[in-house]
Amino acid sequence: MNESETRAELIDPKLLACGWGLVPESKVLRERDVCKITDGRIQVGGGRAKALIADYILVYKGVKLAVIEAKSSELEVGEGVAQAKLYAQKLQLETTYSTNGREIYSICLKSGKEELVKNFLTPDALWEKTYSDQNEWRDKFSSIPYEGKSGTWQPRYYQEIAVKNTLEAVAQNKKRILLTLATGTGKTAIAFQIAWKLFHTRWNLKRDGLRRPRILFLADRNILADQAFSSFMAFPEDAMVRISPKEIKKSKKVPTNGSIFFTIFQSFMSGTDDGGASEPYFGAYPQDYFDFIIIDECHRGGANDEGNWRAILEYFSPAVQLGLTATPKRKDNVDTYAYFGEPVYVYSLKEGINDGFLTPFKVKRIKTTLDDYIFTSDDNIIEGEIEEGKLYKEEDFNKIIEIKAREEERIKIFMNEANENEKTIIFCATQEHAALVRDIVNQKKSRAKMPITA
Repeated sequence: MNESETRAELIDPKLLACGWGLVPESKVLRERDVCKITDGRIQVGGGRAKALIADYILVYKGVKLAVIEAKSSELEVGEGVAQAKLYAQKLQLETTYSTNGREIYSICLKSGKEELVKNFLTPDALWEKTYSDQNEWRDKFSSIPYEGKSGTWQPRYYQEIAVKNTLEAVAQNKKRILLTLATGTGKTAIAFQIAWKLFHTRWNLKRDGLRRPRILFLADRNILADQAFSSFMAFPEDAMVRISPKEIKKSKKVPTNGSIFFTIFQSFMSGTDDGGASEPYFGAYPQDYFDFIIIDECHRGGANDEGNWRAILEYFSPAVQLGLTATPKRKDNVDTYAYFGEPVYVYSLKEGINDGFLTPFKVKRIKTTLDDYIFTSDDNIIEGEIEEGKLYKEEDFNKIIEIKAREEERIKIFMNEANENEKTIIFCATQEHAALVRDIVNQKKSRAKMPITA
């Protein structure tokens, strides 16, 4: 029998006999679209490498638990072992199978045990193998399906893992949680699905299920808070609150009539000046008011030891806090990782490119006649102090020293050479550098024909 016949006549009946598709909440995913794991790396010229597609994915209580690699009955069962392991590793699953219909080869990636078995594990047995401990909130979270926007949105495999691992941390009563995912991989969509499940299970700090959680989305720029607000539109309108100083001044109180709140650090740090004593707006809330706080781009200041906004997170310390970042651990953000702990999931830029969800990039070195600098007496210092005799190198520019004319020339070169048909993202040294680049680009906008984000 070929593979298709093997699946229909041998494998499908065995899965059914083990309860898959019969036991309530158990499903066997077989179709190409729902079993596709990656899109395949984008190749030069626009084609794609081969996508990773599992033959079967076993789902129970809304959670993917195992994959099955099917081979023709005419092949040895070991032919599918390498693929079975690869798919399970990508999906971060503990159990995987290779089968030719005649034999079933079981693999446990957690223990390393591999053996021939007579049958597939039943849904309940596979659940107990994966989750040896009973956890009420894990079951509740998994019972809430993803919000699919009327069938137009389906989570990518890494987004499912990020949501699952975050909610598992919540179920285990962890207070500080970190997700590290590359830019462009949908961190806001992940945050939305996490909030969606918390909201609909009525999880809160008391864990009594009696009221919906109060969730705060914190960003460092209005554009990010506004984008998040728009992305959360599936929530009831009366559950959504956009916190702004203007509205607070108008009503003379902070808003409390909602479940999902959105604001920026700067708005929370500002406040009324009463008798010369300024009280930040966040202090008007009780410290335990918010159950769950999502900190977007958390490496930018909220979790830094010296960050201007660390006081907000410390004030709301009773809340479970989820940090979102695209920046892997390194010297200049080690305190962010110290605050939240190691990420519950990391999805790197390299993985995103290899999976085909992100476009491969090209690094183009733009050289000028000013790639290092030593101060001379005829140079004009606009602001700050300069260290005479010091050689300022590439890594110092826009962090220690800023030369606007240099940036203008670099941007001019870049805009002349960039492909106007390609989306472009400019990564900058600091927030201040990003603002400078944005201003220079806007000044040259009449000559720029491509959308640019700094």
